[in-house]
Amino acid sequence: MSQVKNGDTVKVHYTGTLADGTVFDSSLEREPLEFTLGEGQLIPGFEKTVLGMSAGESRTVTIPAQEAYGPYREEMVLEVPRTQLPADMQPQVGMQLHVGEEQGEGMVVQITTVSDSHITLDANHPLAGKDLTFNIQLQ
Repeated sequence: MSQVKNGDTVKVHYTGTLADGTVFDSSLEREPLEFTLGEGQLIPGFEKTVLGMSAGESRTVTIPAQEAYGPYREEMVLEVPRTQLPADMQPQVGMQLHVGEEQGEGMVVQITTVSDSHITLDANHPLAGKDLTFNIQLQ
């Protein structure tokens, strides 16, 4: 059986869990995930795990935060006055917003707190700062 290498397009089924066993994502109830190794489509630790696998092989690996979504960065948490929101908006904790930047690109942020005068926006990826465990099966 040949082992996958950079440039190969592969399909995998996976289940991702947090340290407490909570499943945060799984492909088992849908089509396998298809991607090309080495194109940076996935977190680095996931690609590194698949590299060298053979069809039908399974691996379970814990990927440290640095090789997943990076560290949680406090500087990516912003408190903004509610007056900066559209007047008809009713912000709620957990709501996601798309915030524009000067170059026309934007980012998704999540509302983490709401008060009468301010809201707190978190631009960190929801899995930033977390070690992630994946069970991966190469199809």
